[in-house]
Amino acid sequence: MFENLKNLDTAFRHVKYLSFVAILGSLCLSGYLGMKAIQATRAAQERIYILAEGKALEAFSATKKENIPVEARDHVTMFHHYFFSLSPDENFIREQITKSLYLADASAKKVYDNLRERGYYSEIVSANMNQTLETDSVVVSTESYPFEFRFYGKQKIIRTTSVVTRSLITSGRLRHIDRTDQNPHGFLIENWETLSNENLNVKRR
Repeated sequence: MFENLKNLDTAFRHVKYLSFVAILGSLCLSGYLGMKAIQATRAAQERIYILAEGKALEAFSATKKENIPVEARDHVTMFHHYFFSLSPDENFIREQITKSLYLADASAKKVYDNLRERGYYSEIVSANMNQTLETDSVVVSTESYPFEFRFYGKQKIIRTTSVVTRSLITSGRLRHIDRTDQNPHGFLIENWETLSNENLNVKRR
């Protein structure tokens, strides 16, 4: 009888240990599966599918900190494109300048006002001039805030009798603002100024 009780006690202890191991194993497995599920969810959220010409292209999202240099350079490029790419059409000039002024502060508005008072835009319309801008490079320093930048490009002015190519070097600072439809990068150009705008060559047409 005592032997049977001893066997029952040993069996009970074994069952208890096995139950403890099973519960601990279940908790570990649940935790592991939970972590994997969270990782899979985050990975899925970082995938973006863009529909282009009927094809789904996969892209990946990133934090704004990772994108700052890219977005800052694109912001500066777009501002200069809008400000300097002009055609002999008053409405087009107005639209381009309006788009550019959403991306910069009063320093750009001051340059625009000075050019307008000098009759620069009226001359573009009356002389049927086209003005384009080619970006060579944009250098943005993100080591300190606001971010300093420098723009390098070539300005081409197409007249009836000639084509003038000019170098364009400008500088300024970038600070963060809220993103809007008119300012999708969430930057604002400050203290914008032209450092150099010299003729490189003139070709007769």
